[in-house]
Amino acid sequence: MKTPGRRWSAFLPLLIALPVLAVPGVAQAEPTRACFDDSAAITVEERRLTATLPSGGPAVGPELVRLAGFDRLVSDFTTRLCATKTAAQAEKLAETAGDGLWRTAVDRAQGRRPDLGGIDKADDRPLYWARLLMSKALRQWTPRFPLSAPARAKLLKTFDVGARGLDDSRFPLGPSLRRVLVSGFDPFTLNGAGVRIANPSGAAALHLDGKVIQTPTGPALVQAVSFPVVWSYFDAGIVEAAYGKAFKDRFRRPELIMTISQGRPGRFDIERWAGAWRGGFPDNLDESVTGQVPPAAGWPQPAVQFIETTLPYEKMLAAPAGAYQVLYNQAFCVWPDSTKPGTGTAVCRTDAPKPGEIAASGGGGNYLSNESMYRSNRLRTGLGLDGVAGGHLHTPVLGTPTDPSALTDADFEARRAAISAQIVTLLTAALGGPATKPAPSTTPAPGASPRADILAIPGTTL
Repeated sequence: MKTPGRRWSAFLPLLIALPVLAVPGVAQAEPTRACFDDSAAITVEERRLTATLPSGGPAVGPELVRLAGFDRLVSDFTTRLCATKTAAQAEKLAETAGDGLWRTAVDRAQGRRPDLGGIDKADDRPLYWARLLMSKALRQWTPRFPLSAPARAKLLKTFDVGARGLDDSRFPLGPSLRRVLVSGFDPFTLNGAGVRIANPSGAAALHLDGKVIQTPTGPALVQAVSFPVVWSYFDAGIVEAAYGKAFKDRFRRPELIMTISQGRPGRFDIERWAGAWRGGFPDNLDESVTGQVPPAAGWPQPAVQFIETTLPYEKMLAAPAGAYQVLYNQAFCVWPDSTKPGTGTAVCRTDAPKPGEIAASGGGGNYLSNESMYRSNRLRTGLGLDGVAGGHLHTPVLGTPTDPSALTDADFEARRAAISAQIVTLLTAALGGPATKPAPSTTPAPGASPRADILAIPGTTL
Protein backbone atom coordinates (compact mmCIF):
# COMPACT_ATOMS: atom_id res chain seq x y z
CA MET A 1 0.00 0.00 0.00
CA LYS A 2 1.30 3.41 -0.89
CA THR A 3 1.82 5.74 2.03
CA PRO A 4 -0.02 8.74 0.46
CA GLY A 5 -3.21 6.69 0.13
CA ARG A 6 -3.33 6.23 3.90
CA ARG A 7 -3.68 9.97 4.39
CA TRP A 8 -7.25 9.96 3.13
CA SER A 9 -9.03 8.50 6.16
CA ALA A 10 -11.30 11.56 6.19
CA PHE A 11 -13.20 10.07 3.26
CA LEU A 12 -14.28 6.92 5.10
CA PRO A 13 -17.43 8.50 6.62
CA LEU A 14 -18.47 9.78 3.19
CA LEU A 15 -17.94 6.49 1.44
CA ILE A 16 -19.66 4.50 4.19
CA ALA A 17 -22.67 6.78 3.81
CA LEU A 18 -22.98 5.95 0.10
CA PRO A 19 -24.80 2.77 -0.98
CA VAL A 20 -22.49 -0.16 -0.42
CA LEU A 21 -23.69 -2.36 -3.28
CA ALA A 22 -24.44 -1.69 -6.92
CA VAL A 23 -25.30 -3.37 -10.17
CA PRO A 24 -22.40 -4.40 -12.42
CA GLY A 25 -21.40 -1.87 -14.99
CA VAL A 26 -19.97 -3.67 -18.02
CA ALA A 27 -21.32 -6.22 -20.42
CA GLN A 28 -17.83 -7.67 -20.80
CA ALA A 29 -18.02 -8.96 -17.22
CA GLU A 30 -21.10 -11.14 -18.00
CA PRO A 31 -19.35 -14.49 -17.35
CA THR A 32 -18.57 -13.35 -13.78
CA ARG A 33 -22.11 -12.21 -12.85
CA ALA A 34 -22.19 -14.65 -9.94
CA CYS A 35 -19.94 -12.34 -7.89
CA PHE A 36 -22.17 -9.27 -8.30
CA ASP A 37 -25.54 -8.31 -6.83
CA ASP A 38 -27.71 -6.84 -9.59
CA SER A 39 -30.49 -5.76 -7.23
CA ALA A 40 -28.47 -3.49 -4.97
CA ALA A 41 -28.68 0.31 -4.82
CA ILE A 42 -26.18 2.52 -6.65
CA THR A 43 -25.20 6.18 -6.46
CA VAL A 44 -26.82 8.92 -8.51
CA GLU A 45 -23.69 9.27 -10.61
CA GLU A 46 -23.54 5.54 -11.30
CA ARG A 47 -27.22 5.45 -12.31
CA ARG A 48 -26.38 7.82 -15.18
CA LEU A 49 -24.34 5.02 -16.76
CA THR A 50 -27.59 3.81 -18.37
CA ALA A 51 -28.51 7.26 -19.75
CA THR A 52 -28.80 7.65 -23.51
CA LEU A 53 -29.14 10.74 -25.66
CA PRO A 54 -32.69 12.00 -26.31
CA SER A 55 -32.34 10.68 -29.84
CA GLY A 56 -31.59 7.21 -28.52
CA GLY A 57 -28.62 4.99 -29.18
CA PRO A 58 -26.25 3.29 -26.72
CA ALA A 59 -25.78 4.46 -23.16
CA VAL A 60 -23.45 7.46 -23.42
CA GLY A 61 -21.02 6.75 -20.58
CA PRO A 62 -20.15 3.14 -21.49
CA GLU A 63 -20.00 4.10 -25.17
CA LEU A 64 -17.41 6.80 -24.46
CA VAL A 65 -15.44 4.25 -22.42
CA ARG A 66 -15.56 1.83 -25.35
CA LEU A 67 -14.56 4.45 -27.90
CA ALA A 68 -11.45 5.27 -25.86
CA GLY A 69 -10.49 1.62 -25.42
CA PHE A 70 -10.95 1.84 -21.66
CA ASP A 71 -13.49 -1.00 -21.70
CA ARG A 72 -10.50 -3.35 -21.57
CA LEU A 73 -9.44 -1.86 -18.24
CA VAL A 74 -12.96 -2.14 -16.85
CA SER A 75 -13.41 -5.73 -18.00
CA ASP A 76 -10.02 -6.77 -16.66
CA PHE A 77 -10.82 -5.14 -13.31
CA THR A 78 -14.16 -6.91 -12.90
CA THR A 79 -12.63 -10.24 -13.85
CA ARG A 80 -9.80 -9.82 -11.35
CA LEU A 81 -12.22 -8.64 -8.70
CA CYS A 82 -14.27 -11.81 -8.99
CA ALA A 83 -11.09 -13.89 -8.65
CA THR A 84 -9.93 -12.06 -5.51
CA LYS A 85 -9.78 -14.33 -2.47
CA THR A 86 -8.60 -12.12 0.40
CA ALA A 87 -9.05 -8.59 1.76
CA ALA A 88 -5.36 -7.89 1.21
CA GLN A 89 -5.65 -8.86 -2.45
CA ALA A 90 -8.71 -6.65 -2.81
CA GLU A 91 -6.90 -3.65 -1.33
CA LYS A 92 -3.98 -4.15 -3.69
CA LEU A 93 -6.31 -4.51 -6.68
CA ALA A 94 -8.19 -1.32 -5.80
CA GLU A 95 -4.90 0.55 -5.56
CA THR A 96 -3.36 -0.72 -8.78
CA ALA A 97 -6.62 -0.35 -10.73
CA GLY A 98 -7.12 3.25 -9.63
CA ASP A 99 -3.53 4.22 -10.29
CA GLY A 100 -3.57 2.37 -13.59
CA LEU A 101 -6.73 4.07 -14.80
CA TRP A 102 -5.35 7.55 -14.07
CA ARG A 103 -1.97 6.81 -15.62
CA THR A 104 -3.56 5.28 -18.71
CA ALA A 105 -5.81 8.33 -19.15
CA VAL A 106 -2.82 10.68 -18.83
CA ASP A 107 -0.71 8.64 -21.22
CA ARG A 108 -3.53 8.53 -23.75
CA ALA A 109 -4.17 12.27 -23.47
CA GLN A 110 -0.49 12.98 -24.03
CA GLY A 111 -0.17 10.69 -27.05
CA ARG A 112 1.63 7.76 -25.47
CA ARG A 113 -1.19 5.24 -26.01
CA PRO A 114 -2.15 5.38 -29.69
CA ASP A 115 -3.39 1.81 -29.35
CA LEU A 116 -6.35 2.91 -27.23
CA GLY A 117 -9.52 3.83 -29.09
CA GLY A 118 -10.33 6.20 -31.91
CA ILE A 119 -12.07 9.03 -30.04
CA ASP A 120 -10.07 12.24 -29.48
CA LYS A 121 -7.18 11.43 -27.15
CA ALA A 122 -7.72 14.65 -25.18
CA ASP A 123 -11.31 13.75 -24.22
CA ASP A 124 -11.72 13.71 -20.42
CA ARG A 125 -15.06 11.90 -20.42
CA PRO A 126 -13.82 8.28 -20.82
CA LEU A 127 -11.87 8.59 -17.56
CA TYR A 128 -14.93 9.89 -15.71
CA TRP A 129 -17.26 7.16 -16.94
CA ALA A 130 -14.69 4.35 -16.59
CA ARG A 131 -14.15 5.41 -12.99
CA LEU A 132 -17.88 5.09 -12.37
CA LEU A 133 -18.07 1.66 -14.02
CA MET A 134 -15.28 0.43 -11.77
CA SER A 135 -16.66 2.00 -8.61
CA LYS A 136 -19.99 0.29 -9.38
CA ALA A 137 -18.21 -3.03 -9.61
CA LEU A 138 -16.54 -2.47 -6.24
CA ARG A 139 -19.80 -1.32 -4.67
CA GLN A 140 -21.82 -4.33 -5.84
CA TRP A 141 -19.16 -7.01 -5.50
CA THR A 142 -20.07 -10.10 -3.46
CA PRO A 143 -16.66 -11.47 -2.42
CA ARG A 144 -15.76 -14.93 -1.22
CA PHE A 145 -14.94 -13.60 2.24
CA PRO A 146 -16.76 -11.36 4.73
CA LEU A 147 -16.48 -7.67 3.78
CA SER A 148 -17.80 -5.03 6.17
CA ALA A 149 -19.18 -1.67 5.08
CA PRO A 150 -16.10 0.20 6.41
CA ALA A 151 -13.80 -2.23 4.60
CA ARG A 152 -15.68 -1.74 1.34
CA ALA A 153 -15.56 2.02 1.85
CA LYS A 154 -11.81 1.78 2.27
CA LEU A 155 -11.53 -0.07 -1.05
CA LEU A 156 -13.61 2.61 -2.75
CA LYS A 157 -11.47 5.33 -1.23
CA THR A 158 -8.24 3.65 -2.31
CA PHE A 159 -9.52 3.24 -5.86
CA ASP A 160 -10.87 6.80 -6.08
CA VAL A 161 -7.67 8.37 -4.77
CA GLY A 162 -5.64 6.58 -7.41
CA ALA A 163 -8.10 7.21 -10.24
CA ARG A 164 -7.98 10.99 -9.60
CA GLY A 165 -4.18 11.23 -9.61
CA LEU A 166 -4.17 11.99 -5.89
CA ASP A 167 -1.66 9.21 -5.20
CA ASP A 168 0.52 10.30 -8.10
CA SER A 169 1.19 13.97 -7.36
CA ARG A 170 4.43 13.88 -5.38
CA PHE A 171 7.22 15.91 -6.92
CA PRO A 172 10.78 14.62 -7.32
CA LEU A 173 13.67 16.17 -5.45
CA GLY A 174 16.01 18.58 -7.19
CA PRO A 175 17.19 22.10 -6.39
CA SER A 176 16.89 23.31 -10.00
CA LEU A 177 13.40 21.96 -10.58
CA ARG A 178 10.45 24.31 -10.32
CA ARG A 179 7.14 22.79 -9.23
CA VAL A 180 3.50 23.56 -10.05
CA LEU A 181 0.37 21.81 -8.76
CA VAL A 182 -2.95 22.25 -10.55
CA SER A 183 -6.40 20.69 -10.27
CA GLY A 184 -9.31 20.18 -12.65
CA PHE A 185 -12.84 18.85 -12.28
CA ASP A 186 -15.12 16.08 -13.48
CA PRO A 187 -17.90 16.87 -15.97
CA PHE A 188 -21.06 18.23 -14.33
CA THR A 189 -24.70 19.16 -15.13
CA LEU A 190 -25.05 15.68 -16.59
CA ASN A 191 -28.78 15.13 -16.24
CA GLY A 192 -30.90 14.66 -19.35
CA ALA A 193 -29.23 15.82 -22.55
CA GLY A 194 -26.26 16.97 -20.47
CA VAL A 195 -25.02 13.39 -20.21
CA ARG A 196 -22.54 14.02 -23.08
CA ILE A 197 -20.98 17.09 -21.42
CA ALA A 198 -17.20 17.28 -20.97
CA ASN A 199 -15.12 19.56 -18.74
CA PRO A 200 -12.12 21.37 -20.27
CA SER A 201 -10.51 21.66 -16.82
CA GLY A 202 -10.51 17.87 -16.50
CA ALA A 203 -9.01 17.59 -19.97
CA ALA A 204 -6.38 20.17 -18.98
CA ALA A 205 -5.44 18.12 -15.91
CA LEU A 206 -4.77 15.10 -18.11
CA HIS A 207 -2.86 17.27 -20.58
CA LEU A 208 -0.71 18.82 -17.83
CA ASP A 209 0.05 15.96 -15.44
CA GLY A 210 3.78 15.28 -15.53
CA LYS A 211 4.38 17.94 -18.21
CA VAL A 212 7.65 19.87 -18.05
CA ILE A 213 7.36 23.55 -18.97
CA GLN A 214 10.52 25.37 -20.00
CA THR A 215 10.91 28.76 -18.29
CA PRO A 216 13.67 31.41 -18.35
CA THR A 217 14.87 30.15 -14.96
CA GLY A 218 14.74 26.43 -15.61
CA PRO A 219 12.28 23.61 -16.18
CA ALA A 220 9.02 23.48 -14.23
CA LEU A 221 7.25 20.19 -13.58
CA VAL A 222 3.46 20.29 -13.42
CA GLN A 223 1.50 17.75 -11.41
CA ALA A 224 -2.28 17.58 -11.74
CA VAL A 225 -5.23 16.04 -9.92
CA SER A 226 -8.95 15.83 -10.68
CA PHE A 227 -11.68 16.73 -8.17
CA PRO A 228 -15.25 15.41 -8.02
CA VAL A 229 -18.17 17.79 -8.39
CA VAL A 230 -19.61 16.65 -5.05
CA TRP A 231 -20.17 18.85 -2.00
CA SER A 232 -19.61 16.03 0.49
CA TYR A 233 -16.15 15.24 -0.84
CA PHE A 234 -15.22 18.86 -0.19
CA ASP A 235 -16.67 18.55 3.32
CA ALA A 236 -14.38 15.59 3.86
CA GLY A 237 -11.32 17.67 2.91
CA ILE A 238 -10.33 16.39 -0.52
CA VAL A 239 -8.92 19.80 -1.52
CA GLU A 240 -6.92 20.24 1.69
CA ALA A 241 -5.57 16.70 1.47
CA ALA A 242 -4.45 17.15 -2.15
CA TYR A 243 -2.75 20.51 -1.70
CA GLY A 244 -1.77 19.98 1.93
CA LYS A 245 0.30 16.92 1.12
CA ALA A 246 2.30 19.02 -1.33
CA PHE A 247 2.57 22.01 1.01
CA LYS A 248 3.86 19.96 3.94
CA ASP A 249 6.71 18.41 1.93
CA ARG A 250 9.10 21.33 2.25
CA PHE A 251 11.74 19.76 0.02
CA ARG A 252 9.23 19.23 -2.82
CA ARG A 253 6.82 22.10 -2.19
CA PRO A 254 5.24 23.71 -5.28
CA GLU A 255 5.97 27.36 -5.92
CA LEU A 256 2.63 27.88 -7.66
CA ILE A 257 -0.78 26.27 -7.30
CA MET A 258 -3.76 26.86 -9.55
CA THR A 259 -7.26 25.45 -9.34
CA ILE A 260 -8.92 25.29 -12.76
CA SER A 261 -12.56 24.93 -13.74
CA GLN A 262 -14.96 25.75 -16.56
CA GLY A 263 -16.34 29.27 -16.36
CA ARG A 264 -17.86 31.78 -18.78
CA PRO A 265 -18.41 31.55 -22.53
CA GLY A 266 -15.63 32.83 -24.78
CA ARG A 267 -13.06 33.92 -22.20
CA PHE A 268 -10.54 32.96 -19.57
CA ASP A 269 -10.82 34.60 -16.16
CA ILE A 270 -8.11 34.93 -13.55
CA GLU A 271 -10.29 35.29 -10.47
CA ARG A 272 -9.17 37.85 -7.92
CA TRP A 273 -11.43 36.78 -5.03
CA ALA A 274 -12.65 33.49 -3.58
CA GLY A 275 -15.53 33.71 -1.12
CA ALA A 276 -16.56 31.58 1.87
CA TRP A 277 -20.14 30.93 0.71
CA ARG A 278 -21.89 27.98 -0.93
CA GLY A 279 -24.75 28.88 -3.23
CA GLY A 280 -26.45 25.50 -3.26
CA PHE A 281 -26.30 24.58 -6.95
CA PRO A 282 -26.90 20.78 -7.19
CA ASP A 283 -23.78 18.64 -7.47
CA ASN A 284 -23.27 15.40 -9.38
CA LEU A 285 -25.22 13.54 -6.69
CA ASP A 286 -28.11 15.99 -7.15
CA GLU A 287 -27.48 17.36 -3.66
CA SER A 288 -27.58 21.05 -2.72
CA VAL A 289 -25.73 22.77 0.12
CA THR A 290 -26.08 26.43 1.11
CA GLY A 291 -24.12 28.36 3.73
CA GLN A 292 -20.61 29.08 4.91
CA VAL A 293 -17.78 26.90 3.59
CA PRO A 294 -17.05 24.53 6.49
CA PRO A 295 -13.59 23.79 7.85
CA ALA A 296 -11.68 20.60 7.04
CA ALA A 297 -10.54 18.65 10.09
CA GLY A 298 -6.82 18.47 10.72
CA TRP A 299 -5.76 21.53 8.74
CA PRO A 300 -5.27 25.19 9.69
CA GLN A 301 -8.44 27.15 8.99
CA PRO A 302 -8.08 30.94 9.01
CA ALA A 303 -11.50 32.52 9.60
CA VAL A 304 -11.65 34.75 6.53
CA GLN A 305 -14.55 35.62 4.23
CA PHE A 306 -12.49 36.36 1.13
CA ILE A 307 -9.09 35.25 -0.11
CA GLU A 308 -7.26 37.20 -2.80
CA THR A 309 -5.27 35.54 -5.53
CA THR A 310 -1.48 35.73 -5.44
CA LEU A 311 -1.09 34.47 -8.99
CA PRO A 312 1.12 36.79 -11.10
CA TYR A 313 -1.86 37.92 -13.12
CA GLU A 314 0.04 40.77 -14.82
CA LYS A 315 2.39 38.24 -16.41
CA MET A 316 -0.52 36.03 -17.39
CA LEU A 317 -2.40 38.91 -18.99
CA ALA A 318 0.74 39.77 -20.96
CA ALA A 319 1.10 36.21 -22.30
CA PRO A 320 1.09 35.65 -26.06
CA ALA A 321 -2.42 35.81 -27.46
CA GLY A 322 -4.40 32.61 -27.79
CA ALA A 323 -7.80 31.70 -29.12
CA TYR A 324 -9.60 33.36 -26.20
CA GLN A 325 -9.53 36.67 -24.35
CA VAL A 326 -7.98 36.61 -20.87
CA LEU A 327 -9.39 38.87 -18.14
CA TYR A 328 -8.59 39.61 -14.53
CA ASN A 329 -11.99 39.37 -12.92
CA GLN A 330 -12.30 41.56 -9.81
CA ALA A 331 -16.01 41.04 -9.12
CA PHE A 332 -17.29 39.71 -5.80
CA CYS A 333 -20.58 39.84 -3.85
CA VAL A 334 -21.50 40.37 -0.19
CA TRP A 335 -24.75 39.98 1.71
CA PRO A 336 -26.48 43.29 2.43
CA ASP A 337 -26.94 42.48 6.14
CA SER A 338 -23.84 40.87 7.66
CA THR A 339 -25.91 39.60 10.58
CA LYS A 340 -28.25 37.69 8.26
CA PRO A 341 -26.13 36.02 5.55
CA GLY A 342 -28.15 34.29 2.88
CA THR A 343 -31.00 36.81 3.00
CA GLY A 344 -31.72 39.72 0.70
CA THR A 345 -30.15 40.49 -2.66
CA ALA A 346 -26.38 40.22 -2.72
CA VAL A 347 -24.41 43.39 -3.46
CA CYS A 348 -21.75 42.91 -6.13
CA ARG A 349 -18.74 45.19 -6.66
CA THR A 350 -15.24 45.32 -8.11
CA ASP A 351 -13.31 47.23 -5.43
CA ALA A 352 -12.35 45.14 -2.38
CA PRO A 353 -14.32 43.55 0.47
CA LYS A 354 -14.57 45.64 3.64
CA PRO A 355 -13.92 44.33 7.16
CA GLY A 356 -17.01 42.63 8.55
CA GLU A 357 -18.64 41.97 5.17
CA ILE A 358 -19.92 38.43 4.64
CA ALA A 359 -19.20 36.72 1.34
CA ALA A 360 -22.08 35.83 -0.95
CA SER A 361 -19.82 34.98 -3.90
CA GLY A 362 -16.27 35.13 -5.09
CA GLY A 363 -15.49 36.29 -8.59
CA GLY A 364 -15.84 32.70 -9.70
CA GLY A 365 -19.31 32.25 -8.23
CA ASN A 366 -20.32 30.25 -5.17
CA TYR A 367 -20.08 26.70 -6.48
CA LEU A 368 -17.29 24.15 -6.11
CA SER A 369 -14.88 25.98 -8.44
CA ASN A 370 -14.91 28.99 -6.10
CA GLU A 371 -14.58 26.61 -3.16
CA SER A 372 -11.56 24.86 -4.65
CA MET A 373 -9.77 28.23 -4.81
CA TYR A 374 -10.97 29.20 -1.34
CA ARG A 375 -9.98 25.94 0.35
CA SER A 376 -6.57 25.53 -1.29
CA ASN A 377 -5.59 29.12 -0.58
CA ARG A 378 -7.11 29.17 2.90
CA LEU A 379 -4.78 26.27 3.60
CA ARG A 380 -1.84 28.03 1.92
CA THR A 381 -2.30 31.12 4.08
CA GLY A 382 -2.99 29.04 7.18
CA LEU A 383 0.36 27.33 6.75
CA GLY A 384 2.08 30.70 6.32
CA LEU A 385 3.17 29.99 2.73
CA ASP A 386 3.01 33.56 1.48
CA GLY A 387 5.78 32.81 -1.00
CA VAL A 388 3.64 30.29 -2.86
CA ALA A 389 1.53 31.81 -5.63
CA GLY A 390 -2.05 30.59 -5.64
CA GLY A 391 -5.36 31.28 -7.32
CA HIS A 392 -8.01 30.14 -9.76
CA LEU A 393 -8.33 30.10 -13.54
CA HIS A 394 -11.73 29.79 -15.19
CA THR A 395 -11.62 28.39 -18.71
CA PRO A 396 -14.04 29.24 -21.51
CA VAL A 397 -17.14 27.09 -21.76
CA LEU A 398 -16.38 24.17 -24.04
CA GLY A 399 -19.96 23.60 -25.16
CA THR A 400 -21.13 20.43 -26.90
CA PRO A 401 -20.92 18.98 -30.41
CA THR A 402 -23.17 20.74 -32.91
CA ASP A 403 -25.24 17.68 -33.74
CA PRO A 404 -27.35 16.87 -30.65
CA SER A 405 -27.03 13.17 -31.46
CA ALA A 406 -23.21 13.24 -31.72
CA LEU A 407 -20.73 12.53 -28.91
CA THR A 408 -17.95 14.53 -30.54
CA ASP A 409 -17.04 16.49 -33.65
CA ALA A 410 -14.06 18.35 -35.09
CA ASP A 411 -15.05 21.79 -33.76
CA PHE A 412 -15.70 20.43 -30.27
CA GLU A 413 -12.27 18.79 -30.23
CA ALA A 414 -10.57 21.90 -31.64
CA ARG A 415 -12.06 24.09 -28.90
CA ARG A 416 -10.83 21.72 -26.22
CA ALA A 417 -7.34 21.64 -27.74
CA ALA A 418 -7.24 25.45 -27.92
CA ILE A 419 -8.26 25.77 -24.27
CA SER A 420 -5.60 23.31 -23.08
CA ALA A 421 -2.91 24.96 -25.20
CA GLN A 422 -3.76 28.39 -23.84
CA ILE A 423 -3.62 27.10 -20.26
CA VAL A 424 -0.05 25.97 -20.92
CA THR A 425 0.73 29.44 -22.32
CA LEU A 426 -0.72 31.12 -19.23
CA LEU A 427 1.18 28.83 -16.86
CA THR A 428 4.40 29.45 -18.77
CA ALA A 429 3.84 33.20 -18.49
CA ALA A 430 3.14 32.91 -14.76
CA LEU A 431 6.46 31.14 -14.29
CA GLY A 432 8.40 33.51 -16.55
CA GLY A 433 10.02 36.89 -16.15
CA PRO A 434 8.40 40.32 -15.92
CA ALA A 435 5.66 41.26 -18.33
CA THR A 436 7.15 42.53 -21.58
CA LYS A 437 4.12 44.37 -22.92
CA PRO A 438 1.29 46.40 -21.42
CA ALA A 439 -1.35 44.25 -19.79
CA PRO A 440 -4.79 44.16 -21.43
CA SER A 441 -7.83 45.52 -19.62
CA THR A 442 -8.35 43.96 -16.19
CA THR A 443 -12.03 44.90 -15.98
CA PRO A 444 -14.98 42.61 -16.76
CA ALA A 445 -16.23 42.43 -20.30
CA PRO A 446 -17.62 45.72 -21.66
CA GLY A 447 -21.17 46.36 -20.54
CA ALA A 448 -21.19 43.62 -17.91
CA SER A 449 -22.10 44.51 -14.35
CA PRO A 450 -20.27 42.74 -11.48
CA ARG A 451 -23.48 40.88 -10.63
CA ALA A 452 -24.16 39.83 -14.23
CA ASP A 453 -20.55 38.77 -14.58
CA ILE A 454 -20.80 36.44 -11.60
CA LEU A 455 -24.19 35.09 -12.62
CA ALA A 456 -22.60 33.99 -15.89
CA ILE A 457 -20.83 31.24 -13.93
CA PRO A 458 -22.75 27.93 -13.74
CA GLY A 459 -23.86 27.27 -10.19
CA THR A 460 -24.02 30.86 -9.01
CA THR A 461 -27.24 31.70 -7.15
CA LEU A 462 -27.54 35.10 -5.49
